[in-house]
Amino acid sequence: MIQEVVLTNARMVLPNAVITGAVVLRGGVIGAIGACRSSDASALDMEGDYLIPGVVDVHTDNLERQVQPRSNARWPSRSALVSHDAQCAAAGVTTVLDALCLGDLGLEKDRMRTFREGVADLDALGDTGLLKAEHFLHLRCELPASDMLDLLDPVADHPRVRMISLMDHSPGVGQYANLDFWRALKLKDGASPEVVERLLVDMQEQRERLRGPNRRALLARVAGLDVALASHDDRTEEEITENHADGIRLSEFPVTMLAARTAKAVGMEVIAGAPNIVRGGSHSGNVSAAELVRAEAVDAFASDYVPASLVEAAFQCASETGITLPQAVALVTDRPARMARLGDRGRIEEGMRADLVRVRVHEGLPIVRQVWRAGERVA
Repeated sequence: MIQEVVLTNARMVLPNAVITGAVVLRGGVIGAIGACRSSDASALDMEGDYLIPGVVDVHTDNLERQVQPRSNARWPSRSALVSHDAQCAAAGVTTVLDALCLGDLGLEKDRMRTFREGVADLDALGDTGLLKAEHFLHLRCELPASDMLDLLDPVADHPRVRMISLMDHSPGVGQYANLDFWRALKLKDGASPEVVERLLVDMQEQRERLRGPNRRALLARVAGLDVALASHDDRTEEEITENHADGIRLSEFPVTMLAARTAKAVGMEVIAGAPNIVRGGSHSGNVSAAELVRAEAVDAFASDYVPASLVEAAFQCASETGITLPQAVALVTDRPARMARLGDRGRIEEGMRADLVRVRVHEGLPIVRQVWRAGERVA
């Protein structure tokens, strides 16, 4: 017998409208939608709360944060994955692209261990039915790193890979174009001024030597794969032009309005950070995501480092940036789902996967109350 769940008296955020009514979840998909209350005695009353599609997060570093809750305390990786999964589901995120870093620039060797263990843990738990959200992989490839290609090669064809981003966190480019800002971060981490200056020279030399060859080799390795390619921390028109010429169609976290506008002008899609919206600006002094929305220069949000930021950012955009609630919700549901080649989710429509989130707005704050994935309650 096919399991059926009826949710009624809900304000459903559809692709182009918000209607009050009922939705039937049947066999893991949305079976019917109606603009009236259900007469089914077993229907669950949503009490007028919003019902939005399950959130799709194309970039979250939250797993790394669970693995390393403190700088000197590493948590067992599988336990960290379970905790990360629960946090995502509680935040309304039903589809997660776990962003794992490939390539050590000499600063964070533990991230390579997190990458290896993270892939192994997803292989072990992903198909057990024990995880609340559905997890995929976003491979973050550090172009100037000497070990990046060796780390990438065994996993590039992994069936869970949905996105690969080309990163460069060298001082002097991207989000670290301001060298004084970069120096201040390293000094705050406890390095001496002498060590910081030596590291600066070493990293810039390594970038000059490895970025180009590694970039060409990476693009050759992934050519022909059905995976989304993204650039990262774009700053200039020249960077966008290079990326577009190489077949990259996503600009992730552009740090300037110029880069975002240029990306849109050449047909690329732009991903911005949801925490930028919630906090009222970038934590590192980059372009305001709210201004990107107003300029029609952003296509999707990613949580980056706070899963709960996505639902909050969507409702905040609807109230503060002049776009409608369906448009704002699409930035965290439909648009990222399409980017990740996941066309079966992200919209409340008949036949789509029954990933749904019940949200109540209390004194301006959207609060996730219930979550369903494939018709099953997970939070």
